Amino acid sequence: MTAPTYEPNVVLSTKEFSVVGTRPIRHDGADKVTGRAVYGADVQPTGLLHGKILRSPHAHARIKSIDTSKAESLGGVRAVVVASDLPHTDQGATVDYGEGAMDLSFMRQNVLAQDKVLYAGHAIAGVAAVDAHVAEEALGLIDVEYEVLPSVTTAPDGMADGAPIILEGLRTQELGEELDGASNVAEHFQHSLGDLGKGFEQADVTIEREFTTAMVHQGYIEPQNVTALWNNDGRVHIWTSTQGPFEVRGAVAASLDLNVSRVKVTPMEIGGGFGGKFPLYHDPVAALLSKKTGHPVKIVMSRKEVFESTGPTSGSTIKIKMGATKEGKITAAYAWLAYEAGAFPGSPVGAGAECVFTPYDIPNVVIDGYDVVVNKPKAGAYRAPGASNAGFAAETVVDELAIELGLDPIDFRLMNSAKEGTRRASGPIHPRIGMVETLEAMKAHPHWNSPLEGPNRGRGVGVAFWMNGGAESSCSISTNADGTINLTEGSADIGGTRASAAMMAAEVLGIRAEDVHPAVVDTDSTGYTSGTGGSSVTFKLGWATHEAAQDLKSQMIERAGVIWDVEPDSVALENGVFQSKSDPELSMTFQELTAQLNATGGPIVGRAAVNATGVGAAFAGCIADVEVDPETGKVDVLRFTIVQDAGKAIHPSYVEGQMQGGAVQGIGWALNEEYYMSDDGLMQNSSFLDYRMPTALDMPMIDTVIVEVANPGHPFGVRGVGEVSIVPPPAAIANAIHRATGVRMEVLPMNPGAVMEAIWKRGN
Repeated sequence: MTAPTYEPNVVLSTKEFSVVGTRPIRHDGADKVTGRAVYGADVQPTGLLHGKILRSPHAHARIKSIDTSKAESLGGVRAVVVASDLPHTDQGATVDYGEGAMDLSFMRQNVLAQDKVLYAGHAIAGVAAVDAHVAEEALGLIDVEYEVLPSVTTAPDGMADGAPIILEGLRTQELGEELDGASNVAEHFQHSLGDLGKGFEQADVTIEREFTTAMVHQGYIEPQNVTALWNNDGRVHIWTSTQGPFEVRGAVAASLDLNVSRVKVTPMEIGGGFGGKFPLYHDPVAALLSKKTGHPVKIVMSRKEVFESTGPTSGSTIKIKMGATKEGKITAAYAWLAYEAGAFPGSPVGAGAECVFTPYDIPNVVIDGYDVVVNKPKAGAYRAPGASNAGFAAETVVDELAIELGLDPIDFRLMNSAKEGTRRASGPIHPRIGMVETLEAMKAHPHWNSPLEGPNRGRGVGVAFWMNGGAESSCSISTNADGTINLTEGSADIGGTRASAAMMAAEVLGIRAEDVHPAVVDTDSTGYTSGTGGSSVTFKLGWATHEAAQDLKSQMIERAGVIWDVEPDSVALENGVFQSKSDPELSMTFQELTAQLNATGGPIVGRAAVNATGVGAAFAGCIADVEVDPETGKVDVLRFTIVQDAGKAIHPSYVEGQMQGGAVQGIGWALNEEYYMSDDGLMQNSSFLDYRMPTALDMPMIDTVIVEVANPGHPFGVRGVGEVSIVPPPAAIANAIHRATGVRMEVLPMNPGAVMEAIWKRGN
């Protein structure tokens, strides 16, 4: 079946929906709250062995030798694998990770280090044993001889002349041309619009600042896990908690030099991801251990391994310069973005550049982006990857411009807001968007209009853009004789997408959401579906669900026509009832028809496979009240409101949950969270005790406002909602700290030490 491409030409009905926009109980809720839901670590196939990974204690070192003989001779050990057990591939082939691609050779080097270790925690060898304790003991018997090398851990250090080269074969892609000589700068790109010099000449006020942000982790509760079985028939079975089962299938196949049809991935329930459950880590190791032993092998990371060996988001150094006229029009903006890619190319600097100035209509813009390799774990996606760094920097300068011009910060943003027809510096022109409506909702909110009393208190705002995604999705719907339907799809559910798919199918068919039984199935059981990321799933799965439900509806109308001996175009389905347009006596409910299908021609299945376009951009803004202790620098968030354009909230409770969750993560990024690194490149806080994620005790209630500016590219007006809410909190809090203390924060996290340092500098 050819997958149609859907263009943004849907005209939305003005009528109210019957199911979409309501708040039914989520379909997987009972299993989640009773503990019956099966997560990756719960998989227990017969004959299971347990795997462990030996990891580097050094940030940068050459591997001179590896001796695994003692480990292999330990009782209970069944197999050991090292990098030489993986196939070899030259650079050039790439593997899709869902929210980015990676050179296949680099991916294999990340799975198991080859000639060098490139970060502390880099995997070196895998062991399979009868239990986890024996496997752990065996790791201590593997003898690795290292030649320790100098390391770099920040983008400026990696870019410096004479910096230690991390990947000897890496050459800089400079504005599309490859430069000679090894470098830690993987790429320099540029977006431009208008005449930047002329724009700054027109400005009456110009502000220029430099910002640094620390590397942070997604903080999901469930660690990475995989169970692999290399079966006797030559097929590899993978059970794992992943956001992208088809991406895992492709990456495992590529890493092991197999056809994709020889890999079957079953996505388990996922205990948090936020972008971090896309990349491949120990799946090929578990598969190779299974091949050697003939048994299934399970590997589950410890919390320390999760922090040190998976993909956090990039730290960055960002320079922002913006200018505006005394009337309040922004005339020019420049951004210099250098992001840490970790040990291999591929930071989210491209997304940061897409987002940095996009909430605004600025005629003259230049954005320079640098992807820089450093001795840290390979950077991964984290909820609007790259945008939070850039948004923190840009929105702080926007706020400073407003104050310098004596303008209300929301009014200043409204004066310069992007609208339909605004061109972005990266090229695209905005279709119908909701930036203005989001700002207007912020301005009208009681939070903005209430007094904030007391010393050392301040109120700040910030806004943000995220481009959202579309891509491939598949869905099938079958009927049951009792009037219910079964819906199968391939998008891993990390935010209630089973519920939203059920609701959209129910809307088309005129039945209750509770009468839909949605299921996420393995890669053998549905068509290709791109991963759960990029705020894409409700959009693309919504398209697939809508089309599958329409297919089912059309077939059922035809069957009703057969039963009544009338033409199908004389039958309509309205509110779950099939009705003849010409004979009011001919009528039957959805359930009455499903009960007759087998006896009147056989079962009916609705199907759809789409490559969904017509994506609608997301905008959000927040208002933050803080209190700063002038003696310690501690910042307390007193009140917080997040406003977001959802296009159409399919299930408002889940939209509000996404908004609140993103806001809380943004607050944690703003005030506490960071990879605290030693001078020799070792993470010093690789536990939840020392990596300070906020808890409920640190947070106020998060107020939410859902704005609904329908996306004309979707049958229900959907825009992605999962990511943009994390972007504005750091800037809003920084702007609130300025109003409380008079100091401008230029570093994340804004922990007590950083705030006190800024206060002391102001005093001097």
